[in-house]
Amino acid sequence: MDRRKFLEYFGYGCCGLFIPSCATVPITDRKQLSFIPEATLNRQAAKAYAQVKNKSKLLENEDLESIKKIGGNIENAVSNYFASKNLADPTLNFRWEYILIDNKKIKNAWCMPGGKIAVYTGLLDISKNDNGLAAIMGHEIAHAVAKHSIERASRHVLLNVGTQIADIATGGKISSTSRSVGVDVAGVLRQFGIDNPFNRKQESEADYMGLIFSSLSGYDIRETIKIWERMKEANKGKEPPEWMSTHPSTDTRIKKIDDWIPEIILNYPPIV
Repeated sequence: MDRRKFLEYFGYGCCGLFIPSCATVPITDRKQLSFIPEATLNRQAAKAYAQVKNKSKLLENEDLESIKKIGGNIENAVSNYFASKNLADPTLNFRWEYILIDNKKIKNAWCMPGGKIAVYTGLLDISKNDNGLAAIMGHEIAHAVAKHSIERASRHVLLNVGTQIADIATGGKISSTSRSVGVDVAGVLRQFGIDNPFNRKQESEADYMGLIFSSLSGYDIRETIKIWERMKEANKGKEPPEWMSTHPSTDTRIKKIDDWIPEIILNYPPIV
């Protein structure tokens, strides 16, 4: 079979696989690619989470109790919100779990698929209070609710296939150029032209949804602005140019969040 026929048949096969594999992000209604099974990623996340717990110094203290309490409030608010709209609960298959990792150098938190959450002690100096912690946790939980990990994994598969097709279509010129210059040309172009902008879009979406979840849970989302001001001060202005980063710049986030807050307070009041 010649190259043209191969690409033609291969393209038809890919379309048949990927076109039906679309989902919709809750609340924002953004269409997303989703053909990696959620159960698969949840199992993988649970294993990775167990490894993190085994290798990290975990704390059992009042801070962890606050994290669990705030997390529980957000869990309930999310489920109650979707129930009130007669919509499927995207957290139905989650097995929520919370840990506090003793590491003052890391100012971060994350939520794995399936509701596996970790907060580092370094972030507590940034969050300062329950409202701040709720804003951060709302953002991380929003990533899981929006199934961003599934979307990234699905896109990764599709982009890899697309790169291979392009290489075949050009007679191997992409791989040949990469070998000659010692740089993954396709990878670099994809990172800065596709992956980073897409990841920034997901981060902004999680900012927006996280504010909603925090507001629904009864927390004051106006504290979120102060969090990013404190984060900016802690980082001492050391952040890469936005186009090189997977996250929006701090100034961009502050502006967007400031614009969203009045609308969210009005449209997403606390759920009883």
